[in-house]
Amino acid sequence: MNVSFDITRSAGHLGHVKFRLGRQIVQPFFTAPWVDKPESAKLIPLLRELRGDFFCAPFGAGPAWRNETHPPHGESANATWKVQSSEAGRFVATLQTRVRPGTITKLIEAREGETNIYQSHLLEGFQGGMCLGHHAMLDFTRNGPGNISTSKLRLAQVLTSPFEDPVQGGYTALKHGAWFRYLDSVPMTDGGKTDLTRYPAREGFDDLVMLHHKDADDFAWSAVVFPDKKFVWFALKNPAHLASTVLWHSNGGRHYAPWSGRIRGMLGIEDVTAYFHLGLAASLADNPWKQKGVATSLALTRRHGTRIPYIMGVAPLSAGFDAVGSIQRTATGIRLQAVSGALIDHDVDTPFLK
Repeated sequence: MNVSFDITRSAGHLGHVKFRLGRQIVQPFFTAPWVDKPESAKLIPLLRELRGDFFCAPFGAGPAWRNETHPPHGESANATWKVQSSEAGRFVATLQTRVRPGTITKLIEAREGETNIYQSHLLEGFQGGMCLGHHAMLDFTRNGPGNISTSKLRLAQVLTSPFEDPVQGGYTALKHGAWFRYLDSVPMTDGGKTDLTRYPAREGFDDLVMLHHKDADDFAWSAVVFPDKKFVWFALKNPAHLASTVLWHSNGGRHYAPWSGRIRGMLGIEDVTAYFHLGLAASLADNPWKQKGVATSLALTRRHGTRIPYIMGVAPLSAGFDAVGSIQRTATGIRLQAVSGALIDHDVDTPFLK
């Protein structure tokens, strides 16, 4: 098996993910420095276990909606999951939620001969609108600088309110509420522009933006090329399930606990159907993205389950591969084409996303 991983029972975080690429082992994902240390004991489960990727229902945090008060990123990212089966490369667990009663079944799978992770979350018994998503976090300190790209943008915006408060020891660099067309030209609070396709950058700041892709029917992607470690990481999604992508740049902009200025070179690439990270009430309410035709929630019904599929993977770089310019389906998976024109053909089960 070319992929190994584990799952925390508490909060259901995917962690310690290792991919074997020939003789090299790569570890793309971030783990918070306080994990498994005494200082984590007083933290909520979401922060205590913070690592890798986790499923959020609802995505984000905000005021109560009707009679529902969810923990940040939902019970799915905080409560204790019940393991149903665990074997080489395949893990199944369930969660009975209480705030809004229902069942979530988590499936995580790696397949022989591949360097991909397949995830699905089946939501059953729920009624009403829900914002949700994945919360993958990549480590640019361990893996070196990276070149970031996504499917072509239809809409892109910096968080509409300041992401951090200097009074509390948090600092942001991007101009809140600014709309932009290209990742390499994003307005800053100082009046300049910055490039979000290169990271780490803007040291001393934490920022959040949201993207929606225009060239995707049932297939959209995000990717990071790590030249130093000679691999590319990618995520594939179906926009009918995960309409947008939130990018969280955390590069030393939080000086309050537990961050305490320690988190540098971390990038969250969070595929969601939500209104930024502002929680259930904001995602269900009328908002500018909904007015522009972008779904910020899904309608769940007790009669029919809702399955959220998601794929992440890595591949070795071919000669001259600089940054991903496109990802297209092939008969056996995907073809990644670089801006330089270099190609990578990669085996992956794209029908899993349907």
